[in-house]
Amino acid sequence: MKRTYVIDTLKEIGNTVKLQGWVDSKRDHGKVTFIDLRDTTGVVQCVGVKIMSELGTEWVVELVGVVKARPDNMLNDLMPTGTIELEVLEYSVLNKCKELPIPINTDGKEINEESRLKYRYLDLRRQRMAKIIKLRSKLNGEFRKALEEHRFIEVETPMLTKSTKEGARDFIVPSRHNPGKFYALPQSPQQYKQLLMTAGVERYFQFARCIRDEDLRADRGYEFTQLDLEMSFVSQEEIMSAVEDIVKKAVTSVGGKLKESTFPVINYYDALNKYGADKFDLRTDTEKKEGVLAFAWVINFPFFKKVDTSDAAEVQDGKSGWTFTHNPFSSPIPEHVEWHLQQKNIDKIVTAQYDLVCNGYEVGGGSVRAHNPEILKATFKIMGYSDAEIHEGVGHMLEAFELGTPPHGGIALGVDRLVIILAGEDSLKESIAFPMTSSGRTAVMDAPSEVSEKQLKELHIKL
Repeated sequence: MKRTYVIDTLKEIGNTVKLQGWVDSKRDHGKVTFIDLRDTTGVVQCVGVKIMSELGTEWVVELVGVVKARPDNMLNDLMPTGTIELEVLEYSVLNKCKELPIPINTDGKEINEESRLKYRYLDLRRQRMAKIIKLRSKLNGEFRKALEEHRFIEVETPMLTKSTKEGARDFIVPSRHNPGKFYALPQSPQQYKQLLMTAGVERYFQFARCIRDEDLRADRGYEFTQLDLEMSFVSQEEIMSAVEDIVKKAVTSVGGKLKESTFPVINYYDALNKYGADKFDLRTDTEKKEGVLAFAWVINFPFFKKVDTSDAAEVQDGKSGWTFTHNPFSSPIPEHVEWHLQQKNIDKIVTAQYDLVCNGYEVGGGSVRAHNPEILKATFKIMGYSDAEIHEGVGHMLEAFELGTPPHGGIALGVDRLVIILAGEDSLKESIAFPMTSSGRTAVMDAPSEVSEKQLKELHIKL
C-alpha cells in the first residue's frame, strides 16, 4: 500500500490508508489509545482500540487504518485535520526513541544555544523551526519563479578559487598536488559572476554559499547564503527596478505585507542625518506589531573611507590609508569617473552602489560594476597597490575586461536575513538549518577538529 501524507487524509474519508511519521503526543485511556501522528505535512489524531499502548512520543511508526469523519461534538478547529481521525487497524514500530536530551514541544527559546545546536536535528522537529525551514524553501522557490520571468539563468560558480581582495579574510585550502599552494573558499561569487557577463550570460543568479573568515559576532558564523544576481546592459535605475519587482513578488507570495508598493530611495548622507544609520526601520509601532515589511533603497555611498586601524583586514587591504566602503569592483558614478581615474578628491568620490534595507536590516547590497580595466586598476591604485600587485590579484579580471565585457551590475540579497524578517525572528541562526555557534564551532559535528598526521603529510603541512 502506498503511503498517504497526513494532510491528504482529508480527501480519504472512508478509505483505508497507510501513514508514516512520528508520535507527536499520546493519550492512553485504558482500552483506547489516542496518538497524534506527525509528518512533514501536519498532525492527525489516530485512535487504537486495545492497540498502540506501548508507543512512546517521538517513536517512528507506520499506521494502517480507516479515515473517518469526527462527530460534530469532537471537531478540533485548532488542527487542519480536525474534522477527521484515523481508526487504526494495525501498526508497526519503525524506530523507537529514548528520552529526548532537549524538549521539542516548546518554541525552544528557553534552551541554551549549545544544547540546541548539539541536537539540532531534534531542534528542527519543533513546530516553530519546521515552519521556518518550509518558509525558506518557499521563498527561494518564489524567487526562482520571479527571476525566470525576468529571463535570469541559474549558474553555479566554483567553491575552490583564488585568494583575492574582497573585504574579509579568506579560508584557505591546501592543494595536495601542488605543495605549498592553496585554494581559497569564496567570500562571494563576485568575480565569477562578472566573468559570466563577459561570457554573454547577461542575466545570472544563484543561491550562493559565501564563506568569510571574519571576526565572529553573536549572530553570525563563517558561512551565509545570498541570492546573487548580475545583469548586463542596464543602468543603476534599471537594476534597482528589476530587483524591486523580484523581491516584491517573492515576499508577498509567502505572505509578506509591504508598507509601500514602491520602495523609497534615500541618499546615504540623508539617511545618516535623519536616522543616524544607513540601516533603518521606517515602520510605525503599529506596523511593527503587524509584521509589516518596510523596504527602502539607500544610494550614493562614498566609494572610499579611511582605514580603521583597529581592523586588521582593512589595514591589510588599504595600504595607502584608503580602503573601499563596499566592493572594489564597483564603478564610481559617471560624474566622478575622472576623479577616480586621476586619483583625486578621493574622499568625495561617490560609487554607483545601492543597498536594500528592511525593518532595520541591510538585506541586499550591489552596484554598477567597473567593466573598464582602467577604472578597476585605479581603485587598487588609490588603495596603494603596485601594478605588479594589481596584476597578481585581479589580472584575470583586467584581461576579461579587454575582451568585450559589457556594462553590468547586480546585487546580493541576504536570504538568511529575509527569512528571519518574514518569520518574525530576531536571530539569523533561526533561519539556518545547521548554523555555527557564536564561537565558530559547527552544529552537531565537532569542528574545527584535529586531523591525522597522515592527512597533514599528504598536504605537505607540518604543525
